[in-house]
Amino acid sequence: MLLPGRAAVCWVAAAGLLAVPACASFRPPDTVSAPPTAAPEAGAGALPITLPAALALTGANALDIQIADERTRAAAARLDRANALWLPNVNVGVDYFRHDGQIQDIVGTVFTTSRSSLLLGVGPQAVVSTADAVFGPLAARQLVRAAEADARAARNDTTLAVAVAYFNVQQARGEVAGAADALRRAEDLVARTEKLAPDLAPDLEVNRARAEAAHRRQAVEAAYERWQLSSSELTRLLRLRPGTLVEPAEEPSLTVALVEPGQPVEELIAVGLTHRPELAAYQAVVQAALTRARQEGKRPLYPTVAVRGVGSNTPGLAGGYFGGGINDDVQDFGPRFSVDIQAVWELQGLGFGNRAATRERAADSRRAVLELLRTQDAVAAEVTQAHAQLERSARRLAAAGDGVRNAVATAEKNLQGLGQTRRAGEQLVLVFRPQEAVAAVAALDQAYRDFYQAVGDHNRAQFRLYRALGHPAEALAALAGPR
Repeated sequence: MLLPGRAAVCWVAAAGLLAVPACASFRPPDTVSAPPTAAPEAGAGALPITLPAALALTGANALDIQIADERTRAAAARLDRANALWLPNVNVGVDYFRHDGQIQDIVGTVFTTSRSSLLLGVGPQAVVSTADAVFGPLAARQLVRAAEADARAARNDTTLAVAVAYFNVQQARGEVAGAADALRRAEDLVARTEKLAPDLAPDLEVNRARAEAAHRRQAVEAAYERWQLSSSELTRLLRLRPGTLVEPAEEPSLTVALVEPGQPVEELIAVGLTHRPELAAYQAVVQAALTRARQEGKRPLYPTVAVRGVGSNTPGLAGGYFGGGINDDVQDFGPRFSVDIQAVWELQGLGFGNRAATRERAADSRRAVLELLRTQDAVAAEVTQAHAQLERSARRLAAAGDGVRNAVATAEKNLQGLGQTRRAGEQLVLVFRPQEAVAAVAALDQAYRDFYQAVGDHNRAQFRLYRALGHPAEALAALAGPR
């Protein structure tokens, strides 16, 4: 399914994600003559970067990945807290109590007294729903799995976004080169047309050539504008210095091969449904929802256990060193320990509340299953769409290569033969007229743009399909540059 043998670097993906070695390669299109890729206006301030370097920076700097990692840490912390539900709180402190005036004893007699007491001690305090303590960690563990899968999905999504932005830059840089080459030929056409005799090339032809050269200059400026705009998006994703003009080190005519075109889409859909981390996340969410549904159904059977220290006038301290007396005379200190332990079974709202909570959790679990099915449909659609883009862009790339070769040959022949004449009766006429050369230069510019658009679409489709299949983004960090 994936490219064998042609890769510059191969790797074995994480266990359970890929059954075969995954490889990636850079390759130039077959026998396509691309224009020079020099960028006169890039200057020393341009930042050269390779695709592997951009992918490596993705994991280091991307904010979406860091946010997803923090969500995973928060889910792990909630799991730790759920595992600690059985453990009581421990109170340590001092309790001083003073009473003056009327008070009632246990028999009911009211009398006047003044007394005080002092307790230095510790005590447990816990009110634990055993249903929460039993089922809570099970659900929290599934949510950790979901967060980890979401983090992998964030890495894949960010990697795709960086790859798309990178190929946008690469395409724009190629379009700059193509527009510059077309401009060079248009200016050569103007010079050749101006040298022709007036009876061979009237002023109309000179004006037409000059207008085409002006149009080519606008095309160069528009291409530079697209380069700068796409560079700003890539620097945003990689968190590089704003305003930096990014210049890919690879030739803009190079293509990236991750998945071989021609694979049956049904097989690719099966791979995507097996490996996409989004599906793993929803599966974990479904398991957590089912666990919560069981928790609410069994809650009336599980008691709430309460452990409280009652060794002082203020609950919380169970035992320690206690003393007291009349008025301010605090004496007779000695050890003391008092604790209250309860187990209470609760029917919320005479059982109707429990029943409603059970129905709510059951609905949550059914909704989670439906969301899983919706995500499966979305994954299948993404694989199908990326597969179609890859197949069609591969065909367009071959056709665009033919277009560039023929357009280059046509433009060169028109320019070289512009001064050649032949006799038509008593008059000399040009073998190649300037308007034909103008059309050839315009066709060459369009061929360049079609070609670099096809290259960019092919590379973007490769990464879209790679991401749609759920392959780990970390594996792309092993990509080597072209040799």
